[in-house]
Amino acid sequence: MILETIVSTLDAAGRPNFAPMGIAVEGERVLLRPFRGARTWQNLQEVGEGVINVTDNVLLFARCALDSPVPENRPARAVRGLVLRDVCHWKEFVVESRDLSEDRARFQARVVAEGRERDFIGFNRAKHAVIEATILATRLHLLGKDAVVREIDRLRPLVDKTGGPEEQQAFALVDEHARGWKDAG
Repeated sequence: MILETIVSTLDAAGRPNFAPMGIAVEGERVLLRPFRGARTWQNLQEVGEGVINVTDNVLLFARCALDSPVPENRPARAVRGLVLRDVCHWKEFVVESRDLSEDRARFQARVVAEGRERDFIGFNRAKHAVIEATILATRLHLLGKDAVVREIDRLRPLVDKTGGPEEQQAFALVDEHARGWKDAG
């Protein structure tokens, strides 16, 4: 099963990156599959550790995906990494092996520390729609603007019907980003 999280990593100079990413967790083992050339891919190559942040704050997902300012955070306990302030729970990890043979690398990692701040409230239909729209917005370069905007328009009624102010703001941020995208060519 793939869990939607925000993975935080640092580069060799200590600059942070927060990236929404689907990960697979099996006990103390984690599989991360960033795209080749992404900052997370580069940071896992350089530093080899980070933090998996689980949150129900979809505005954070949208902001992290669209390179907004670094969110509020604090240092991790056992690795060079950062824990989001608005986190439900987190897992600190160390990369143990890499397979870089495909466009999406396979970084196998081991959890070395974890913590919990609060209960995970859950996702309603609006939160789900924001997560889906955010994922689409990160793939504009692969799918093209028209396809992504069509899907965002399809998801909009879910946010209109069941979303609160946070979901509305996150969806508007993603929508504006997608509509402002310039396709290559």
